Amino acid sequence: MKTLLLGLSGVALALTATQASAKTYVCTKWDNGVCLSMHRVKGTPPYKVGYVFGPNFSYTTVSDIPQPVVTYYKLGSNDRYVFNNGYVYVVDPTTYAVTRVIDTYAH
Repeated sequence: MKTLLLGLSGVALALTATQASAKTYVCTKWDNGVCLSMHRVKGTPPYKVGYVFGPNFSYTTVSDIPQPVVTYYKLGSNDRYVFNNGYVYVVDPTTYAVTRVIDTYAH
C-alpha cells in the first residue's frame, strides 16, 4: 500500500511539473515599451495560421503595438494586425487570413 501511494505521488508530481512548464506569461499592459503587468496563460494561441478574421474585424494599427515588438519582428504597414492576449496575429490584407502568429513574450 505504501509503495502504491508513493508511486501515485510521483505520477501526480510529474503531471504537475508538465502542466506548469506548458504555461507561459504574456504582457497585458505596456508603457513606453516596458511590460507593467503580466498574465499567466496556457502556451497555445487561440487563433492559428490560416484563421480568417474577415473584413469587418477591428484590426490593430502598427502604432498601437508596442514599439519594441514592431522593431524586433519587423512589422510594417503593409499587413493588418490583431493584438490580443500577448499575441500578435499578422493578417493578409487581401484574404484576411492569419499568416503569422507572434508570442510577444517569447523573445
